[in-house]
Amino acid sequence: MSAHTTTPSPSTRSATRVQNRTAQRSLMRRFLARPEVGAMIGAIAVYAFFWTVAPSFRAVESLSTVLYQASTLGLMALPVGLLMIGGEFDLSAGVAVITSSLTASMFAYQLSMNVWMGVIAALLVSLAVGFFNGYVLVKTKLPSFLVTLGSFLMLQGLNLAVTKIFTGNVATNDVSDMEGFNSAKVVFASDITIAGISMKVTVLWWLLFVAIATWVLLRAKFGNWIFAVGGQNESARAVGVPVSVTKIVLFMLVGLGAWFVGMHQLFEYNTVQSGEGIGNELLYIVAAVIGGCLLTGGYGSAIGPAFGAFIFGMVTQGIVFAGWNPDWFKFFLGVMLLGAMLLNTWVRRQASRR
Repeated sequence: MSAHTTTPSPSTRSATRVQNRTAQRSLMRRFLARPEVGAMIGAIAVYAFFWTVAPSFRAVESLSTVLYQASTLGLMALPVGLLMIGGEFDLSAGVAVITSSLTASMFAYQLSMNVWMGVIAALLVSLAVGFFNGYVLVKTKLPSFLVTLGSFLMLQGLNLAVTKIFTGNVATNDVSDMEGFNSAKVVFASDITIAGISMKVTVLWWLLFVAIATWVLLRAKFGNWIFAVGGQNESARAVGVPVSVTKIVLFMLVGLGAWFVGMHQLFEYNTVQSGEGIGNELLYIVAAVIGGCLLTGGYGSAIGPAFGAFIFGMVTQGIVFAGWNPDWFKFFLGVMLLGAMLLNTWVRRQASRR
């Protein structure tokens, strides 16, 4: 008995091709709908550009330097990005990093204590600053711009005034010979070697925190709350989302990031200048925006700010490797910001097309 096969009709074959194309378009739209896609495309373009114009950029050691620059920015861009997804932003983030460093240094040095006591004190202060910002925001209903602008000015003044009171100078004392310094440096500012390549431990911490934040946003209930409060406060409250708690926690996460970066700066350089940090909050926001986080809230990812920080690191070091005048850096930063916003807008439009 011969096998009998049924030949599909032309209409059936046509319908199958349409379904396949629809499935392919749907997959592409799902990919383009990811907030970090625009930043990923931008990162590839920037890397290819400096790979072409700066031969020294191609060295593995150069990548290590780029990753270090990216990690110090990315450790703060991550919580700032999460806060932006939640519909708020923090103008005090830059000086909060220095507040953390100053607290740890002066608490330990002036009281002649183990530097780990200063680290703990700095953590409490940083979380308190974040709690203050969030609490004032939810209680007064003032825009986060005004609340954190006030915090920015207060912290800037406190950093300078308190440092002068306790040290008689604008910088803290050197803590490198104090008890506990070496162990703290291992945690916050050590060099590690992976596959023969030396890099800062901040790179590993940064990648770990990005992975945790990504899991929270995609899998945890708190991640749903972040998107909900960023999209629409009242609607989120109506379905049982603890809006006030979520926003306060997000501000405290920024404080946690400020503490970690502050500890790195202290144990990397041993001393802290009280006037530093001003303007860095804009870099954190720029990295998050480049990474696809909207200023209007409710949209973004944890990976996006990481790509934004990586682009920042590449441009910072790429200009040096290319032998260009570093005075052009801010110009390139503005170009990246505008270009990223245009690219992200185009990607979202492509994702929404039927």
